[in-house]
Amino acid sequence: MWHFPTAVPASLGAWAVFFSVLVTQLGVPVPAAPMLMLAGTMAAMGQVSWVSVFCAAIGAALIADSSWFFVGRVRGRRLLNYLVRFSLSLDTTVRVARNVFERHGAPILTVAKFLPGLGLISAPLLGTTGIAVGVFLLWDAVGATLWAGVWLIGGAALHDQIVQLMLLVRQNGGTIFDAFAVIGAVVLLYRWIRRLQFRRWLAQTRINPDQLDEMMRSNAPPLIFDARPRSVRDKEAYRIAGAYPLDLDSPGQLDPALLAHPIVVYCVCPNEATAKRIVGQLHRKGIHHVRALKGGLDAWEKRGYPLEPLPDDFYSSGGHLTRKVAGEPGEYTVRAELPG
Repeated sequence: MWHFPTAVPASLGAWAVFFSVLVTQLGVPVPAAPMLMLAGTMAAMGQVSWVSVFCAAIGAALIADSSWFFVGRVRGRRLLNYLVRFSLSLDTTVRVARNVFERHGAPILTVAKFLPGLGLISAPLLGTTGIAVGVFLLWDAVGATLWAGVWLIGGAALHDQIVQLMLLVRQNGGTIFDAFAVIGAVVLLYRWIRRLQFRRWLAQTRINPDQLDEMMRSNAPPLIFDARPRSVRDKEAYRIAGAYPLDLDSPGQLDPALLAHPIVVYCVCPNEATAKRIVGQLHRKGIHHVRALKGGLDAWEKRGYPLEPLPDDFYSSGGHLTRKVAGEPGEYTVRAELPG
């Protein structure tokens, strides 16, 4: 039998799992999977109790998720924007998460922890909705059970390979904590490099509120489109003056006559992931000179620029909107979002 070279005493195995999962689920960008796989290996070798590490993982996940849920209920959408803005994952986007939950409902929590971009913000996002606490806790418990079970069972199934790896680490003077530190550092470095590369691209794509205000005062003001999800617009019924709704997920195309004009699109808070998605979807609609408003509507409002209420006819019954473009005769049809 292998003598597992662990730096985690068996008596503290459950606590190590608990704190590892708790820290990860609270948003610290370090993976909990290595600790869970180590716990699975230790359990398979009889060093810790399966029940103790399994319950520790589920309990930590529920505590962290419940905390985010209630904070989201109190702080609302602005909390989501903060989390997304400071997340190192380029996959984290409120728009994608909101669309997923609106389509599938609370049961998506069963797999949210496995999906990039959903694990961090699923709990606070549902906190901003009217979902009952009991329903959230039920589906979150199911999801935490599946997530913890997969990693623990994976560690048990690969215990021979993990033991050999740890023996190699120990023979070179390292410990399990050294291995965890290296894994965490590699993950952080990879995400940081991706973010730096993407920010260079964004510098050519985004426009700040001051620049948009200057464009709006010029002789050739841009067309401004409101790309917020309709559920958000219904709750926050205001816009930048002259903006029109744009359904990014619809297959419709903008009228070709509009493509000669500068176009600015804003969402709720387009961080890296949201800006990338907006620009990509507009490129598929044939718009290649679009600029995304940095910080979205929140940044515009924070800078003190004026907003106006959404007009009663903000959504057209026929799925089209008309806008008279400054300096151009006639009206141009804009593909917009259909009600419902």
